[in-house]
Amino acid sequence: MAYELSALNSPGWSRWRAAAFQAGCLVLLVGLALPAHTMTEHMRGHLLIAMIAPLGLVLGAPVTLLLRTLPVSAARRLSRLLRSRPARFVAHPVTALALVIGGLPLLALPSAHAHPLITAHFVLAGCLFAWVIAGPDPAPHRPSVPVRLILLGLAIAAHAVFSQVLYATATTDDQRTAATLMYYGGDLAELALAFAVVQSRTTRKVVSSAWGEPGARSGPRCRPGRPPRFGWRPAAYAAGRRSGA
Repeated sequence: MAYELSALNSPGWSRWRAAAFQAGCLVLLVGLALPAHTMTEHMRGHLLIAMIAPLGLVLGAPVTLLLRTLPVSAARRLSRLLRSRPARFVAHPVTALALVIGGLPLLALPSAHAHPLITAHFVLAGCLFAWVIAGPDPAPHRPSVPVRLILLGLAIAAHAVFSQVLYATATTDDQRTAATLMYYGGDLAELALAFAVVQSRTTRKVVSSAWGEPGARSGPRCRPGRPPRFGWRPAAYAAGRRSGA
C-alpha cells in the first residue's frame, strides 16, 4: 500500500516497475499462505518466497521510489545510511551469496521450516541477493555485470549440488519430489534473475546514450520513472528530482 501511494505521488513512475512490485508481493503472500505439511510443499514455499517473490520486489526499485518521494533532507539521511559501513558490509555481494548458500542446509530440516525466523531469513536473504545481483536501485558494492553473473553462477551451482544431494539421500517419494522441484524450479528462477541482470545492463546503455551527450548540464540525468545509473549518489538523485532536474 505504501509503495502504491508513493508511486501515485511520483509523476512518471514506471508502471512496469509498479506491476513488478505488486507481482512480487502477491507471490510472497501466496507462498506464505499455502499449506506446508510435506517436504514438497515446504520446497514449493521456499521457491516462491525466497527466489521468485524477491525478484519482483527488487525490480520494483522501492529504494529509488522512496528517494523520489522523501524530502531532500530525509533522502540525504537515507543516502548516508546506505553508504554506512554496516550497510556496505550487508550489501556486499559476498555477504549476500553467503547468506543464500548458508541457508540451504535448513531446507533439509523439516522441523525448521515453520519457524518464523527461518522464513524471515529466506525472504530477506533472497531479496538481498536479488538486489545485489539485478536490482535497479543504487547499491554501495554492486560489481560489474560479468562479476554478478559469476556470483549468480556460484549460487546456481550450490542449489544444483544441494538438490542432487537431497535427491541421493532421500528415503521417501516426497523427498525425491521436493529435490526435483528444487532442482528445476530453482533453475527457472535463477534464469529469470540472469535475464534481469543482462536487461539492466542494456537499460543503462540506452539511458547513457540518450542522456550523456556532450554539453549536457551536470547533475542527475534520468528519464522519468527510471532509477539512476550505477554510481550516482542517491541523495544527489533525490535533490535533482526535487529541483526539477
